[in-house]
Parts: sequence; C-alpha cells; structure tokens
Amino acid sequence: MLSDDELLRYSRQILMPRFDISGQEKLQSARVLVLGAGGLGCPVALYLGAAGVGTLTLVDDDNIELANLQRQIGFETAQLGESKAESLADRIRRINPLVSVNALNQRLEGEVLARRVAEATLVVDCTDNFNTRFALNRACVAAKVPLVSGAAIRGEGQVSVYDSRREDSPCYHCLYPEQGNEDLTCSEAGVIAPLVGMIGATQAMEAIKVISGVGTPLIGRLLILDAWEMQWREMKLARDPSCPVCSG
Repeated sequence: MLSDDELLRYSRQILMPRFDISGQEKLQSARVLVLGAGGLGCPVALYLGAAGVGTLTLVDDDNIELANLQRQIGFETAQLGESKAESLADRIRRINPLVSVNALNQRLEGEVLARRVAEATLVVDCTDNFNTRFALNRACVAAKVPLVSGAAIRGEGQVSVYDSRREDSPCYHCLYPEQGNEDLTCSEAGVIAPLVGMIGATQAMEAIKVISGVGTPLIGRLLILDAWEMQWREMKLARDPSCPVCSG
C-alpha cells in the first residue's frame, strides 16, 4: 500500500489512467540493478529513484574525475575523488528518501554478478566495455531477468531491451558477436554531453515500462540516435536460433 506521502510525491504518475496506483506499486516493489554510475548511469539512477523504484543497487568501481563532470550530472566539483556509486546513491537518497539505495564500489564478476542479477527484478546496463556487457547478458539470460541496454559515444547512441522471459526476444549476443569487438571509450573518441542524458533517460523509461507492464518496450527493436542530425532510427532484431547464449 502507498502512504499519503507516496501518493502525493508520485501523483503526476498515478494521475495517468494507464499507469495508476497499480503501476506505482509495481515500481515500489521492484529491485533494479544498475551497472555503471557514469554518463548513462547518472540519469538512469536519478530518474528511477525519483520515480519511486523501491530498491536501487548502483555498481561502479570508479571514482569521480574532473573530466567526468562535463556529462555525469549526478556529481559536483566538490566530490572529486569520491566513489561514483556511493556519491550517486547519496544524491538519490536526498532526492527521494522513500526508496532504498545500495552502492557497490566494486566490479561484479562471476558468481557474485550472477547472484546480484538473480536477485533483481530488472537490470540496466550503463557500462562501457564489451566484456562486462557480455557477462551481464549471460547472467540475465540464465536468471531470466530483463536487461535494458544502452550505449553512447561521440554523437551516437543506442538503446534496446532484452527479455529472456519471452521466447521471441533476442539477447545482446544475438546482436553482437563476442569476438571481434573492440572497446572504444569516451576518453578516446569523445562524447557530447546531452547525448548520454538522452540515452540514459530512454533507458529509464524502458525500465519503467517493463516493470509496470505499461506501454511497448524495445524488445526485438534497436533504437539508434544520431544526435547531430537529431534522427532516430529503429532496427528490428530477431533472435538468433544458433546463439550460444540464449538458444539452448
């Protein structure tokens, strides 16, 4: 049951007939795991925390650097050198003390990653390297936990949702082979600041849609943004029948 404070805080969401109290209660009972507290992770975590996701777990083993502040809107100059995960968690608690926020200042791997994923209602991938993305995808497929994936670099970004609970849903490995991909980071190629906000906000919206069951999530669809031309393109994604991760 929602308290009077919660009914008032989330009233603008509850007012929408298709969302209503039932949608808010689903957010309240959800446990969302966010990997990465950088350019994408900041808007994802801030919006999900403000919207009332009951439990957020933020994972990042990096500390705040000066070059992060151009786009990582959860942080301030006075926080240089502090843990990204812990600083972002504290910011969310100040915005919304009604939600539970956990910070893990570490890199999740192996059995620990698998356990954390299995405990979650939904996972949001805000990381910037392929090894972590592939490992996270395998863990989500194994645990049948929906995965909201996003990426942004230069002036281009993309978002999709992979939900192994559905037989028609591809997984991340269906789109990208595990061999032959090279990580290209923002520190090497650059990134325009608002782009990560646009992609991160889209990831947060997709997470809310999947959790609440309202709307049509990006399952089997890849949304691609060219921010310089302000053009969105959509690609249809099919499940690979020979995928070594999700076809078994």
